[in-house]
Amino acid sequence: MKKKNSINSSQDKLIARRGFLTRLWQGLGVFAAFEFTGLSLAFLFSGRRKHVSGKAHYIECGAVNDFKANSAIPFRSGLFYLCRLDDGGFLALSLHCTHLGCSVAWRSERNQFLCPCHASAFDLQGNVINPPATRALDLFPVIIEGKTVKVDISRKIRRKRFKKSQVTYV
Repeated sequence: MKKKNSINSSQDKLIARRGFLTRLWQGLGVFAAFEFTGLSLAFLFSGRRKHVSGKAHYIECGAVNDFKANSAIPFRSGLFYLCRLDDGGFLALSLHCTHLGCSVAWRSERNQFLCPCHASAFDLQGNVINPPATRALDLFPVIIEGKTVKVDISRKIRRKRFKKSQVTYV
C-alpha cells in the first residue's frame, strides 16, 4: 500500500511540476508579446515631436557679426546648423538627412554636409549634391532682431530645393 501511495505522490509531483512549467512558459509568452508590442509602438512613434502650444520657440544664436561668411555652425540643442552664405544671408538647416534621418556633419574642407549612413551630400544651401537623398535639407525660419540672430525651432519647413526667398538678410 505504501508503494501505491508513493507512485501516486510522485505522479502528482510530476503533474504539478508540468503544470507549473506550462504556466511559466505561458506567462513568459504573454510578457514577451506585451514587450514586443510596446517596443514596436515606441519605434513607430519615436520621431514625432510636436509642439502642443503652437507658439514660436526661438533659440538665440548670437550677434550677426559672430558668424563669418561661408560657414555652418551646429546648434545641437535646436537640431540645426546656422549657415551664413557668401552674400551675408542666413539659413538654419536641419541636422537630419532627408533620406533616412541620420545626422549630417559639416565638412568645411569640402564645403559640404555629409551623411554618414548612406553617403548623401548637401551644399551650404542644403541642396542635394550626392544621392540617395532626393530633396534639400529642411530648414527653420531665421529672424534677425537688432543685431541678434534667432531661429524658430517650432516650425520645420520641408522643401524640395533652395530658393533665394528662404534666405534671411540683415
